[in-house]
Amino acid sequence: MAPIDFKERLLKGLGGPFPEPCELNPVLLTRELHDGYELQRITYQSELNDRVPAILLVPEGVSGENPSPAVCVWHQHNGQWHLGKSEPAGLAGNPMHHTGLALVKLGYVVLCPDAIGFEERAKGYKLSGANLERLLYLKYVVRGKTMAWKNVVDMRRAVDYLAGLPEVDAGNIGCYGHSMGSTHAYMLGPWEPRIKATVCNCCLPTYEAIEENEILHCFPNFVTGIYPDADTPDIVSLIAPRPLHMNFGELDGGSPIKHVRRAMPEIKRVYESMHADENFSYYIEDGADHVLSAEMWRLTKDFFDRHLKQ
Repeated sequence: MAPIDFKERLLKGLGGPFPEPCELNPVLLTRELHDGYELQRITYQSELNDRVPAILLVPEGVSGENPSPAVCVWHQHNGQWHLGKSEPAGLAGNPMHHTGLALVKLGYVVLCPDAIGFEERAKGYKLSGANLERLLYLKYVVRGKTMAWKNVVDMRRAVDYLAGLPEVDAGNIGCYGHSMGSTHAYMLGPWEPRIKATVCNCCLPTYEAIEENEILHCFPNFVTGIYPDADTPDIVSLIAPRPLHMNFGELDGGSPIKHVRRAMPEIKRVYESMHADENFSYYIEDGADHVLSAEMWRLTKDFFDRHLKQ
């Protein structure tokens, strides 16, 4: 399937054209000074009457006169609906995934938003947790859309917000995600050319692997009507020729390694066809599971430094 034809089919499978952006109407709720950075709690409008709570981390010394590269961090799932933005911002959860905090200390402006159904975006409903997630998924299904469609809409607005900040070098914006956040990152990639560099950590479940291994993955992974003619590596390939790095654990049951090893050369061939093979890299860690290891993080930092700071 030609890339242009597949991109059109992918958009249809997601739920059709994305809406024209409404006004962001950002609101600064609080600001806190920390060691080497400022933490701002904000909200902005993704769609009419749908505000996204987020945490913005700004390095000390960064300003409109001295802007910085920026990274959007999409949080994980892990069945922890009470967590969202607060984990990568370093306020809760597993220190392994305090990636936004680590990035601001490296000089990046960082935006950590809540995905729909998580943390503050789980409030105001009668249902909670898995039941709320299923309700939200079905809400979009009956409207002919997918949860992935809504995630992409929200993430594009996150980029709108970051790109409009005077403290941000809008030509050097990246994104990072672990687990569900990785899925978010590669689902966004085809639709957001302002993302200059993408890192996906520990998540590329193919539909073939999901069926073969009977994996119950979260709803943002699923796009209607593209399989078996295409699969998730074809979505990832639409990021080309922009820089992309992917990390995997050999023992990660959510991304069976047999299928990952088959997918990596497929993606690499697309980059090579665009004479951009230096823009795609991946790493599979022997004996590792669904983690952000020290080596995975070293590669992530080096990748962003190479593509966003030079």
